[in-house]
Amino acid sequence: MLLKIAGGWGRGCLSFVMLCLLVVMARNLVWAQGNEPAPTPPAQNSGQAPGKELPDAPDASKKDENGNPVQQVEDKTKQVVVMTKDTATAGILKARDWESSRIAGIYVGKNRKLVTLTTKQREDIYLHQTLTTPEAYGKRMFAALIDQARGVPAWQGGIGGYGERWASREGQFITANSLAALGNAKLGYEVRYDRCKCEGTWHRARHAIIRNFLTYDRSEETLRPQWALFGGAFGGGVVATAWKPSPKNAWVNGGWAVVGQAGYGALLNFITEFAVEINRKQGVGQ
Repeated sequence: MLLKIAGGWGRGCLSFVMLCLLVVMARNLVWAQGNEPAPTPPAQNSGQAPGKELPDAPDASKKDENGNPVQQVEDKTKQVVVMTKDTATAGILKARDWESSRIAGIYVGKNRKLVTLTTKQREDIYLHQTLTTPEAYGKRMFAALIDQARGVPAWQGGIGGYGERWASREGQFITANSLAALGNAKLGYEVRYDRCKCEGTWHRARHAIIRNFLTYDRSEETLRPQWALFGGAFGGGVVATAWKPSPKNAWVNGGWAVVGQAGYGALLNFITEFAVEINRKQGVGQ
């Protein structure tokens, strides 16, 4: 829209300049014919010729100095668009230095540097992983299908039993994630998985397993035990005891939740680490 208005303005300016030039030419022509004697060539050369050249001289000068106004507006507009695009891209890269996928969740790519998260970024990651994305619920729905087939916990079968098992899984997951998020925020621990900058299957697999039990502190360089992650898992298992059927044993439920986090977390890190290779085997692009 701006370019169209600018183009119209430029064309209007050109029309106005041309109109002025025509008026000057006509005026000079009338003046030359009325004041100079026609039979005398020298008088005509000294009077009329300069008078005829005058209208062309300003136009050529103006053209050289200013160029085409429409083209100038287009060039300026292109420069503004490029500058705006570059600024927006830089802002996005600065504000968010992680990636995400439906299965792997949020992670930091191999060629990216870990940067300490802000409070707002921690909130965004928590909501993405816990409440606001379809995969946050889909994984628990799949796990509830397995529970339904195994008949655990000891609820009824059918759609009603599946609903109870899914709600139990979801409630325990939200509790565990919430406690872990609060703990990691308090400790300043990293909540994202970072793909290994190393080479070789063994080194990358080792990195995936270790990062389930260790994470970086505020320095993003020193590894610390995942106190908040496993503490949140234990707390989620304990809280879930309140709605699970008998036998009710909070310690046992909490312990099994920790074991589940150890196995599930390592598996998820492994999938995230080797996602490119897995997709290539399946013929899917990255």
